Amino acid sequence: MKDKFGLQRIRLSVQILYTILTNGYVYGYMQGKIYKGGLKYACVPGLNCYSCPGATFSCPLGALQSALNQRQIQVPFAVLGFFFLFGSIFGRFVCGWLCPFGLFQDLLHRIPLFQKRKQLPGHRMLKYGKYLVLAGLVLVGSSFLFDGFVKVPAFCKYLCPSGTLMGALPLLSVNEQLRSQVGGLFGWKLGLLLVLVGLSVKVYRPFCQYLCPLGAIYGWFNRFSLVQIHWEQEACISCGACQKACPVDLKPEQISVSTECMKCGKCMTACPVQCLHWRKIEKN
Repeated sequence: MKDKFGLQRIRLSVQILYTILTNGYVYGYMQGKIYKGGLKYACVPGLNCYSCPGATFSCPLGALQSALNQRQIQVPFAVLGFFFLFGSIFGRFVCGWLCPFGLFQDLLHRIPLFQKRKQLPGHRMLKYGKYLVLAGLVLVGSSFLFDGFVKVPAFCKYLCPSGTLMGALPLLSVNEQLRSQVGGLFGWKLGLLLVLVGLSVKVYRPFCQYLCPLGAIYGWFNRFSLVQIHWEQEACISCGACQKACPVDLKPEQISVSTECMKCGKCMTACPVQCLHWRKIEKN
């Protein structure tokens, strides 16, 4: 259906501008060096690899793992407060509008190859994979896995495809010394990235749906966040247009409250009677 209000063009523009803002350190790409200025002490809500040469801010998952990597296990109140702040305001709106790796998958899915799918077979079980990654790699792994005598940020080291795409590959392309040190771990992460690239052409955002621990965290806030897509049930004609347009196949009563909803707004674009809104319309 035609985007009557240009919402999806606005979303794409926001995604691009946000990516440039948070990963636009051109000197880093040219020199193969990581920005280490004062902005790196601040996190942004989406995935934003610290090791990306273009990144001017830090990733909240990286900050959480760094806190858990301390010799003595402590509750990372500052990072948890960050998640609570952005989760309670935006929920998974962050995933739909403010994540560079989400934009990357969106662009791949636009490639006119293959018959598109919203989800992988076994979606009902696979969608819990992101919670396993959150528990197993981010929380437990970063607290108890060691490389020698040093704890490791397990998610960043063993899985994060955003770090491979926006950090490792740009650095390796301009740094010969790093290329000489590449080993099996990089091969594993590059292979995973290539699988996700191939899947993203056919399936909508496979990393976001099945593996992203950041999406798992923000999903818990979806039902209560300030940014909501409200469904006016009394105005709904039950045409199914919103579910057909929804990239993760949600019914109207699930929109915005489901942990899987990324609040992309495609349901609002598709609704012929405009019964879906960013805020509830008060009636006289």
